[in-house]
Amino acid sequence: MELQHCKNVNENPCHMCMPMGAILPFKGIERSVVLIHGSQGCATYMRRHIAEHYNEPIDVGSSSLNEKGTIYGGENNLKQGLDNLIKLYQPGLIGVLTTCLAETIGEDIDRVAADYLLERGLANLPIVTVPTPGYGDSHAEGYWFAVKRVIACLARKTEKHRKINVIVPNLSPADIREIKRILGLMQVDYTLLSDFSETLDRPFARPYKKIPDGGTRLADIIRMPGAPATIQFGITAADSISPGKYLETEFGVPLYNLPIPMGVAATHSFIGVLMKITGNPVPEVLERERGRLLDCMIDSHKYNAAGRSVIFGDPELVYAMTRTCLENGVFPVVVATGGRTAKLAELLEPEFRSMQREVQIINEADFAEIREKSREMKANIAIGHSDGRYLTEKEGIPLVRMGFPIHDRVGGQRLLSVGYVGTAMFLDRVTNTLLEHKLTGYRSSMHRRFYLGAEEKPPALGES
Repeated sequence: MELQHCKNVNENPCHMCMPMGAILPFKGIERSVVLIHGSQGCATYMRRHIAEHYNEPIDVGSSSLNEKGTIYGGENNLKQGLDNLIKLYQPGLIGVLTTCLAETIGEDIDRVAADYLLERGLANLPIVTVPTPGYGDSHAEGYWFAVKRVIACLARKTEKHRKINVIVPNLSPADIREIKRILGLMQVDYTLLSDFSETLDRPFARPYKKIPDGGTRLADIIRMPGAPATIQFGITAADSISPGKYLETEFGVPLYNLPIPMGVAATHSFIGVLMKITGNPVPEVLERERGRLLDCMIDSHKYNAAGRSVIFGDPELVYAMTRTCLENGVFPVVVATGGRTAKLAELLEPEFRSMQREVQIINEADFAEIREKSREMKANIAIGHSDGRYLTEKEGIPLVRMGFPIHDRVGGQRLLSVGYVGTAMFLDRVTNTLLEHKLTGYRSSMHRRFYLGAEEKPPALGES
């Protein structure tokens, strides 16, 4: 295993800015809205980016900082923006996120928010401030930090109760619904944060609602410190931004920090923790689903053995996909994330140690480097979000779309990949992509290899 060191300059980075990720948790909290303290361009870019992935209207307010506000301070802009949000949406919670501009001029959003609530007599309206400069970290860290800030601002020491805290990373709404289904089958009372399973994949309905129904209830977030335990799917997240670690440190809530329940082992671990906490048995329906996944693995293993994968995206999802590929014989040759986490390499090292095969793990990756390493390691399948389409266009490596963002296909919000059911669906997508790539380029590759004497290589895009 070789760990690549970070570079000073990125070309086409494998991540987005911190406030982009911080918007998403607020979209999964009941009657919540977001205001970006910065220029209009930042808010517009983020609205469009998120809307194209989820195919849902995404409302994000802006304080519209301009040259004057940058020089003299943006307090008036922020207060006017809050006035407008309250007038238009009547929200139950407002998230205020900063951008590069607001952070560079040193805007004190905590003070401004406190003064605003006092001046307007809005003591019962929670405003959660999250400092998220675009140059601070990636969107993945922005997501975790926003969840932690929500809990830190709202949670209060309360009486003990039976609801388990379940904290999820940036998954698809379909994945969150599957986790909730498993919790229901295991007869678990829970508070899931952040729950955008309905708000970012809502049913068509009339009349249109500015704030969709659904999301984690504020009352449940307030009572999270009274939970018997926290299950967090954030094994790669640093302790400094870990919501579950905060609840454990500040309120003594036991933390079970698990990988995303993807693959046989990770899903089994999740269900095992639920059994330990609740004492409830595993229902027969989950046993049958596990058996069907094992049957799926038997069906596909003879094809997967030819897979040499490049896996990229958010650290948490990259770790889950890598372990799932290893379970099924699709050997990862390049594992990359745009984040700065050192935990990913530490966690994967034991997985690769006994295999005696070379793999490149890249932190703070960009797609120029991912492309170079993928070519060098002779990858024949890529798994990650839509930005990896350049691997197909330039290197002929087919892409299985997974994660955020997916902009060149519809249905990213409906991709199911967790639990026994979702893992089988993910495995089918990977196996069928390998089969399609092999069969599409079979004749041309044989011609090159045996008649022209050329070294075999993946066919170019569109080559048959």
